[in-house]
Amino acid sequence: MEQRITCFLQAGNTGDLLETLRQLDLSGVSRRSYIFGKKDDAESALPESAEMLDVLSMLSTAAVKKMASLTDTDYVLIYTKSLPLKLGEHALRRMIQVADDTGAGMVYSDYFEVKEGEVRPCPVIDYQQGSLRDDFNFGSVMLYRTAALKRAVAKIPEEYQFAGLYYLRLRVSEKHRLFRIPEYLYTEMETDTRKSGQKMFDYVDPRNRQMQIEMERACTGHLKSIGGWLKPEFKDADLTQGSFPVEASVIIPVRNRVKTITDAVRSVLDQKTGIPFNLIVVDNHSSDGTTELLKEFAASDNRLIHVVPVRDDLGIGGCWNEGAFHEQCGRFAIQLDSDDLYIDENVVQRIVDEFYAQQCVMIVGSYRMVNFGLEEIPPGLIDHREWTPGNGRNNALRINGLGAPRAFFTPVLREIRLPNVSYGEDYALGLAISRHYQIGRIYDPLYLCRRWEENTDASLDIQKLNAHNTYKDRIRTIELLARIALNRNEAGGE
Repeated sequence: MEQRITCFLQAGNTGDLLETLRQLDLSGVSRRSYIFGKKDDAESALPESAEMLDVLSMLSTAAVKKMASLTDTDYVLIYTKSLPLKLGEHALRRMIQVADDTGAGMVYSDYFEVKEGEVRPCPVIDYQQGSLRDDFNFGSVMLYRTAALKRAVAKIPEEYQFAGLYYLRLRVSEKHRLFRIPEYLYTEMETDTRKSGQKMFDYVDPRNRQMQIEMERACTGHLKSIGGWLKPEFKDADLTQGSFPVEASVIIPVRNRVKTITDAVRSVLDQKTGIPFNLIVVDNHSSDGTTELLKEFAASDNRLIHVVPVRDDLGIGGCWNEGAFHEQCGRFAIQLDSDDLYIDENVVQRIVDEFYAQQCVMIVGSYRMVNFGLEEIPPGLIDHREWTPGNGRNNALRINGLGAPRAFFTPVLREIRLPNVSYGEDYALGLAISRHYQIGRIYDPLYLCRRWEENTDASLDIQKLNAHNTYKDRIRTIELLARIALNRNEAGGE
């Protein structure tokens, strides 16, 4: 097999870089390697098969344009880390073989990672049409078909500092498969040792705001290209329809949260409002004393409705449906997790007022991250300012959540309902609502979100994390297909 690959790498420590270049040369299929970074003394140490480019980051548009202009081989290999890469036996030949056989625009594979001195398997997940999030994990090695890459680069309409690689794969995915090889073909070094519960908020960190703006623009361009972008035109909301026993209900699904449920319940019952409201706690067969606590609360305050479902197969979404369809549910259903508590005594009234002021069927608020002792922890305020009136529902297909607390106009909630799962159920509902309705926003913090060891996403192993990401990508795929069909129907297509 002739040398069919041109390789592009990110500069780093000279010794690490030379080891990666050695691995690529030993593969027998690499013709030439280019390194993105500042030209310095390392350039003199490079082998003849490698060259330093005076472009600092491979994430930029300038970098992907360089890739397109410098490549004359069948494939382009992109290695996104600066630490040493260890290729498996015949790994690149296998990637070429699969790319040839499938006609894929890009192939990627499972890999091993060295983390804190330990080698661990790192399976990745299959790419779907709805895998639009910019943090999709392909691993650090991607093999692009050169013809597909060059066509995609020609369509990039603007200069990006951070979103060049992201836009490249979106554009390639419009015409080609992004194909996962379920084989461990290489080993990479991992230096981010944070737990999953710490990483998940990177995309709302204010320090990453400029990057997020670029990613939104790139995703918006892709959605327009494939017919999945929705104009900022929304259905009107008739908030007067129906008759309800109270104006608002706070719904708390709970299972075995004896350590936190008291704080959550008290923060609701202490609310001061000018409207009648109640609290519906759907107790999913707790066995740790939570049930007994709730019975005591219900006996002393008739505003608390303690519901133990008949069914024993409910996830969080199913419990939410139990609360929403309860005969005592109010006109507006307001979320609170059993770990958390409202920030003050005015939250329920504030949310209800905003429904009428913004004339919307769903409200998304903001929250402050705290530890178990309610002390603020990074990143602090989570306000999802990427949710804009003009493009929020499109950008929602890229980001990994819609924010909280969430509140719903009950007739719409009952019409759409939540999937009976315990992860992503609220995201699925919000996407479906946003297909037709404007979603209102409150940027002030409304509750304190506790992060502690018993959060369901605090420390996930790779299998659970992959399952969560696969499900959210599936939700996005469902919603994206629905939006494409909606646009086609409105345009008079079949």
